Amino acid sequence: MRALICLLALLPFIGFSQTYNLVPLATGTNTSIRGMSVVSDALAWVSGSNGYIGKTLDGGKTWTWTQPAGYERLDFRDIEAFDELKAVVVNAGSPAFVLRTVDGGKTWTEQYKNLDSAIFLDGMDFWDAKNGIIFGDPILHKMQLLRTQDGGQSWSDISANLKPELAIGEAGFAASGTTIRTLPGGHTWIATGGAVANIYYSDNYAYTWKVFKCPIMQGESSTGTFSMAFDSKKKGVVVGGNYLKDKDNSNNMLLTADGGKTWKRPVKSVSGYRSGVAYVNPRVLVATGTSGTDVSQDGGLNWHHISDLSFNVVQKAKKGKLVLLAGNKGSIYRFVIP
Repeated sequence: MRALICLLALLPFIGFSQTYNLVPLATGTNTSIRGMSVVSDALAWVSGSNGYIGKTLDGGKTWTWTQPAGYERLDFRDIEAFDELKAVVVNAGSPAFVLRTVDGGKTWTEQYKNLDSAIFLDGMDFWDAKNGIIFGDPILHKMQLLRTQDGGQSWSDISANLKPELAIGEAGFAASGTTIRTLPGGHTWIATGGAVANIYYSDNYAYTWKVFKCPIMQGESSTGTFSMAFDSKKKGVVVGGNYLKDKDNSNNMLLTADGGKTWKRPVKSVSGYRSGVAYVNPRVLVATGTSGTDVSQDGGLNWHHISDLSFNVVQKAKKGKLVLLAGNKGSIYRFVIP
């Protein structure tokens, strides 16, 4: 009887480990992928180091790769795609560039350039096809903010809109382009880390901002929030930790039910440092990082480790069910949902 009880207790975990799978789709390209935009079940774009940008039209079965001429040395940390023809990509580091294509990646046009030695852009997101925002590390304690109102053709510096100065040692992370998130109607969240971890929130297209404390692991340059996701304007999640100690999970995942004002810890956290998190649906979430991938089936309260494979980013299709993960050496996997 005791053996039967033990077996029954283990069944949920046995079933869980057998339910979700990671299916390899691509590997071998000389790039570390951190930017991802999954448009539909068929269409997705990725971007990474060595100037590489990839695109699939068949759900990840085949990929075409390009390196925009003159930008082959850039590290494209984020990409936003609108369809199979139009996409915008941004690099990390100085000089900073924003490139745009309207012909499926055959040609790219430089839409923004910043030669300041201190510029470092961390991520980008769009409220809709026309309106988007980019944020970057502080210069003279001021977070760098850019906004477009024409689909990425032109960018305006709106850094002055964010009145509070960042603390010494506080900055963003460009690990997956997902420390900035938007929702329709002008809702925007930006997460920082390092010496201090904060959430910067706007409900009016980045014109005015509020600042909320984020009690995730912080205090060192390698710690803080590395990714976040919102299922609604109230319900969200942050993940991160310390990328130098990627198996440490002491305080690297938090949940909010009030739009980021307050945060609580889960019952059972992810297994280590995580640089990407995504909602598959309101109850199922995926979080990934260099020490593996975890899945939650109860809205983020309990997490289960499903793989030790190393990835940087995970995203779900804007319209559809396709979930992709990507990482070093051009590796791209599909998350298989029951």
